[in-house]
Amino acid sequence: MVEDLRLDSLEGVGPVTTRKLSDAGVHNVMDLIVRGPVEIAEITGMEKDTAEKIVNKARQHLVDGGLIAKHFTSASEIYKHRQSIGKITTGTNCLDTLFDGGIETQALTEVYGEFGCGKTQFAHTMSVMVQKTKEEGGLEGSVLYIDTENTFRPERIVSIAQAHEMDPEKVLDNIIVARAYNSAHQVLILEEAGPIIEENNVKLIVADSAVGLFRSEYLGRGTLSTRQQKLNHFVHLLSRIAETYNCAAIATNQVMASPDVFFGDPTRPIGGNVVAHTSTYRIYFKKSGKKRIARMVDSPHHPEEEVIFALGEAGVIDPEEAEKKTKKTTKKTTKATTKKAKEPEVEATVETPEESTETPEVDATAETPEVETAPEVETVEAPLVDAEADDSEPVEE
Repeated sequence: MVEDLRLDSLEGVGPVTTRKLSDAGVHNVMDLIVRGPVEIAEITGMEKDTAEKIVNKARQHLVDGGLIAKHFTSASEIYKHRQSIGKITTGTNCLDTLFDGGIETQALTEVYGEFGCGKTQFAHTMSVMVQKTKEEGGLEGSVLYIDTENTFRPERIVSIAQAHEMDPEKVLDNIIVARAYNSAHQVLILEEAGPIIEENNVKLIVADSAVGLFRSEYLGRGTLSTRQQKLNHFVHLLSRIAETYNCAAIATNQVMASPDVFFGDPTRPIGGNVVAHTSTYRIYFKKSGKKRIARMVDSPHHPEEEVIFALGEAGVIDPEEAEKKTKKTTKKTTKATTKKAKEPEVEATVETPEESTETPEVDATAETPEVETAPEVETVEAPLVDAEADDSEPVEE
């Protein structure tokens, strides 16, 4: 399969052209389709007509091999092909119903929301779930994690893997992390990802976040057009890689507050229409106390609905599991408090009879006859005894 995808297998592509393409970062036939004729003409210096011929030959080569769809196909064939598309389960019933089974391959799924809403936790969870078997909802593949904000934590991967009863060492070995330091480096990582995807059987590409570096480098309205052009190139490149290499792509996105919104939610995703049109599925995460809300904003066939999920040791979890864990913790705390409360109660019960035996009632009864000097004491003794008897009756009850 790898020999069929070599540049030498195409007609009219000699050693000189292959050397030009390999020096420019194009290593196989799939990279020709991902880059496109315009970009190949720019990076290699060849004419656009020759670049278009080479790309068309590469596309026909992949069509003959059955790797991509034909130029003209019926809707029934597309429907059959859609039934065989792989899906990665999220590990939760709520998000699986939102995605209709899980994250799809050959598609770009964008997740945006404010800080702390669970975007990175969702990316970590999907990096573990894609490594599960197909019977368990995974694709038995590895992950390419493009970290632009230095938020990838292997400790979180270990806790999620242990919660799903998976080997943490194998899970960490199947995650390839690429730390991007600027927007140009971020695009370069994606351009050089073709051989890595084939060698390591990558089934999930995560860009966390996809727009953060572009937002920090291109400031002001004067650089808005150049930022949108480069961002458009990155997002389209990510989408074409997911479609060509048959893998899923997840891109997290930041938000901004629009001041012209007086009613409703003022948060808007970064990137504008460039990112909105390129994303196949667009999901909005927002906080709701300790729980989170996920809403399907844009999809070709999914309905626009909302589901409630939570965050826990297993990453993204159902809210019912979070409630069960909180109940268990409350039961443990109540048991501990009751044990601590029972210990002083025993001491109090032991001390009460000692105090009752040491009551000065005997002394009072003994002292009364000593001070019997007048008959008035005898008349006073009768009501005192009655009062003591009346007071003692409710104590015995």
